[in-house]
Amino acid sequence: MLLMVGLGNPGAKYAGNRHNVGFMALDRIAADHGFSPWKSRFQALTAEGRLGDARVTLLKPQGFMNLSGQAVGEAMRYLRLTPAEVIVLHDELDLAPGRVRVKQGGGHAGHNGLRSIHQHIGEAYGRARIGIGHPGHKDRVAGYVLSDFAKAEEAMLDDLLRGISDGAPALAAGDGARFQNAVAARTAPPRNSGTRPAPAPAPAPAAPPAAPPAPDPEPDLASRLRALTDRFR
Repeated sequence: MLLMVGLGNPGAKYAGNRHNVGFMALDRIAADHGFSPWKSRFQALTAEGRLGDARVTLLKPQGFMNLSGQAVGEAMRYLRLTPAEVIVLHDELDLAPGRVRVKQGGGHAGHNGLRSIHQHIGEAYGRARIGIGHPGHKDRVAGYVLSDFAKAEEAMLDDLLRGISDGAPALAAGDGARFQNAVAARTAPPRNSGTRPAPAPAPAPAAPPAAPPAPDPEPDLASRLRALTDRFR
């Protein structure tokens, strides 16, 4: 059994925020992998299903971001799991948009959702860090994470969520490298490998037209006189 947690803020007002990309990722996984309908449980919304060989409970805490640990702790204790059997999907300022990295344990780097989870279950849980980029200055961070993804980012976001869903069975199996490769295959597909047909060669330039044959040389005077004499013999 595995508890897979997505972080975000509840309510339609926040649904498209960068801070809610963890919720978005779980919604895509649940839809693509045939999970049960969402239901209220553990101060959260949960859905159940399988990812590969693993039985998984998806969990979206319904307190605000800085209270996420309450739902995670309650669910983990009820399901009799250890922190090592918990994976949290969350937004990451220090990764470029479309990039994902997996880690086990470590600090919370000031992320309010992770800070709350640390307080309730410690720091030994797994994380899938979903890049959203950085606004450039710390004073702009709060407004940035609570703003929606830009229109220009919609295609990138769709590829990112599809890649996370593609790689979810690998993530559940503990294969972080294969999970990251699945995301990269969607967000940064390989360049053409050489199987594309080569362009047709340009046609050869047309040969210049042949020069007209040179006129026969004019017969000299002696030959003309000889020919004239022969006619009157």
